[in-house]
Amino acid sequence: MNKLAVISAKIPDEVYKELALRIPEGERSNFIREAIIEKLEKTPRPDKILELEQKISKLEADLSEIKKYLAELEVLTYEKGKVNPHAFCIDEIDHKIVDYLLNYRGATTTELAEFIKTNRWFVLNRLRKIQRLSKKQLGKSIVEYYAGEKSGKKKAWWIREEFVEV
Repeated sequence: MNKLAVISAKIPDEVYKELALRIPEGERSNFIREAIIEKLEKTPRPDKILELEQKISKLEADLSEIKKYLAELEVLTYEKGKVNPHAFCIDEIDHKIVDYLLNYRGATTTELAEFIKTNRWFVLNRLRKIQRLSKKQLGKSIVEYYAGEKSGKKKAWWIREEFVEV
């Protein structure tokens, strides 16, 4: 048998009286030891929980990467009506940006800033967040920046029509 250590514990008087009533005097130490061991077996170790959390995080990252590669290979397809662009919005400002892009199919940051009545750097940061979040979840972003001229606009953000719900 392993070396034993002595511990002391304060328990309520009612619990002690019940212990004294149910367990004979010579067996109380064994009873308490076995109760502690039984309780410890049911309690998960913190290092095991941390290890499981790390494994889950790694699996999520791997799955995201696989989705990204499948999207690049065009194996993972998206049908119309599958993605709601508003799902990637954090607040009302993001919803306004997405609504404007859905309505006009594209806009410069300056146009969006005038529409929302804020500065264009704020709009740019919001567009990048929407882009990053959608790319992480879908493998492709729902908004994209195109520096050239498209539909009469230069250096504008465009909503990807293949993802938009009808």
